[in-house]
Amino acid sequence: MTSSYSFRAELWHYPEEAGWHFITLPVDVADDLREQAAAFRKGFGSVKVTAEISGYTWQTSVFPDSKSRSYLLPVKKAARDAAGISVGDEVAVRLAIQGEGEARTGARTSGTG
Repeated sequence: MTSSYSFRAELWHYPEEAGWHFITLPVDVADDLREQAAAFRKGFGSVKVTAEISGYTWQTSVFPDSKSRSYLLPVKKAARDAAGISVGDEVAVRLAIQGEGEARTGARTSGTG
């Protein structure tokens, strides 16, 4: 993997009944990720990453958000359930940019995150 990042941020819910759950990356992390991931960006500026919260690891993409000038990490229900997190929780996150051919999904790893 090209680059990895560790940070703490709050889980929030997009305000719709069936809305998505996200974590907004800290601006300094987003700035570095934007630079490091230039070769790996996909449509709409998204970047494929491996994410880990509380020992639960999954493959996803982060998406640029013009409002926050950062990236948004979608946190699916399986990840929230496995990590035992809910809206408003500040959680430890690890992200790694995925290069070509790298993929891991739904893996449980050791550690408390």
